[in-house]
Amino acid sequence: MKVIGFCGRSGSGKTTLIEQLIPALRAAGQRVSVLKHAHHDFDIDHPGKDSYRHRKAGAFETVVASSRRLAIVREYEVEVDTGVHQMLAELSVCDWALVEGFKHADLPKIEVWRAETGHPVQYPVDPYIVAIATDDPARLPERTGLPLLDLGDAPAVAAFLLSDPDRYEYTFPDFPPGAAAAG
Repeated sequence: MKVIGFCGRSGSGKTTLIEQLIPALRAAGQRVSVLKHAHHDFDIDHPGKDSYRHRKAGAFETVVASSRRLAIVREYEVEVDTGVHQMLAELSVCDWALVEGFKHADLPKIEVWRAETGHPVQYPVDPYIVAIATDDPARLPERTGLPLLDLGDAPAVAAFLLSDPDRYEYTFPDFPPGAAAAG
C-alpha cells in the first residue's frame, strides 16, 4: 500500500482535491481508500436505525454489512486520540491510502494551500511535505524547492504520485501487542 497525506488549513481545498484525485487514480487501475481525521464529534449513524440503537445500548462495535458496503462504528468509553498508523492498520488491502487531516503525521504529505485564505504554510517546518498543491504558486509566502502542483488539476497530481510510487510505499510500524486493535 502506498500512503500520501494531504495537509492544509480548513477551506484550502483538501477534500475537493481528494474527491477529484480518487477517480484519476482509479482510471490508472488503482484501488483507493481514504482515511480522514475529524476534529469534532461526528456520527455516521442515525436515530431510529437498528445499528444506532445497538450502539446506544452499549455495543463497543457495531458492524453493518450488505452485499455492497460494510461499516464499522466503534464507540470508545473515553476519548481516544487514535493515531494515523493505527487507522492505516484498519484498512483493507488497497493500492493507495489518501490521508486527510493528520497534518502532523510522520507520512509523506502534499500541502494544499490556497492563496485567498492567507493562512500560513507548513512546508518550511515539516520535513514530510513532498510537494505543494496550490492555486497560485507566485503568492506562496515562502520560497521552496519542492514540486509545485496545480490545485485544480487532479490528473496532474495523480501523475505526480504515480511517477514515483515506491516513494510512498508504506511500512507498518511495530505496535505493542494489541495497540492497533485497541486504538
